[in-house]
Amino acid sequence: MQSHPHTFSCSTSHLTKHYLNNGAPLKTLASLRKPLSGAGVIIRRFPSGLKQINRRGAINSAAEPQNSSNNAEKTRKVVEHICLLKAKVDLSDKDEKDMLDFLYTCQYQMRGILAISLGRISNQNLENYTHAVFMRFQKREDLVKFYENPFYLGVLKDHVTPFCHELTYVDYESQVEDDILPIFRKGEEFNFGVEFILLIGFKDSSLLEAANDALTSFEKLLMEFPSLIVQSTRGLNFNHGSKDYTHAVVIRFRSSDAFDIFMGSSEYRDIWSSKFEAIIEKKLSISFSVDPVGNELM
Repeated sequence: MQSHPHTFSCSTSHLTKHYLNNGAPLKTLASLRKPLSGAGVIIRRFPSGLKQINRRGAINSAAEPQNSSNNAEKTRKVVEHICLLKAKVDLSDKDEKDMLDFLYTCQYQMRGILAISLGRISNQNLENYTHAVFMRFQKREDLVKFYENPFYLGVLKDHVTPFCHELTYVDYESQVEDDILPIFRKGEEFNFGVEFILLIGFKDSSLLEAANDALTSFEKLLMEFPSLIVQSTRGLNFNHGSKDYTHAVVIRFRSSDAFDIFMGSSEYRDIWSSKFEAIIEKKLSISFSVDPVGNELM
């Protein structure tokens, strides 16, 4: 079977490269922080290199300028789908490659899949998941059809379940900038990087206000660092098969270095200790590298 690149991502920005190449100490993210003139999460890149930040539920970038008065309103609802797999210990490299290739090919066999990203999980996690798949759909109806699609069911039967002993699904609605590149996760900035998936289970529905406050604070932290992050979405999990996780966040980092800088920062640690730890019951964070030539298995 012909090999396909499994994901799209982004290049490291000049600001991030400056700090990495010059070995500047980064105990915090303050040196990379971008001042905000208002609450917003959509980043657009202008030819001059300046960025403009607008409201809504994702961090995106684009090449051409648009009227700033209209950007805040131009968003598109999308449905995000996460599948986590636990592969058997005797999974061969060939079977692993075939499994990911067939899953990746699903986007060509059915309508409604706007973007796909998948690969081998690079970090240790308590649940021992080994692989992750992220897909974006246009609407819920497309996701329902995907779950029932004969081609997808055949891929599971022949190329996934024989080599995996558990699959977990999480689905949520979010919003992205209403532009072709951020919607389809295409373009130079989606050619490589690190995909980070965060699943959260809050303790009690009565803590909804505190949960929303924590997620909003986390979103504000993300949107302050466009030099590290290409796109981020979050939402309420509506898949009843994984009800232990109430919310999900997917973040595309510009590079493994950008990922390490953010995850190792005091700002990230502080927001978890001050906003999340007292109200979450379950947390799972996984990441995998994205490469335009399909090297996720390396």
